[in-house]
Amino acid sequence: METPVQLNSQPLSKNSNREDFSEYVAHLQLHMTLQARNLVPTLTSPEDSREEMLQQTQATFEKHVSRQSV
Repeated sequence: METPVQLNSQPLSKNSNREDFSEYVAHLQLHMTLQARNLVPTLTSPEDSREEMLQQTQATFEKHVSRQSV
């Protein structure tokens, strides 16, 4: 028979492990959401920011392509 893993002298059940894992996943999802919000530019005026975003994307793409072909 397997002995349960102990942490702080208390046996951990499968339920406890699932709860810990669920809490970890929830924390990770929150962290990823907050990171994504920081990566997405704010759209102030639709035409200007779309044009600017397109130019930035094209410039970034061209940089990556030029570095790879060397």
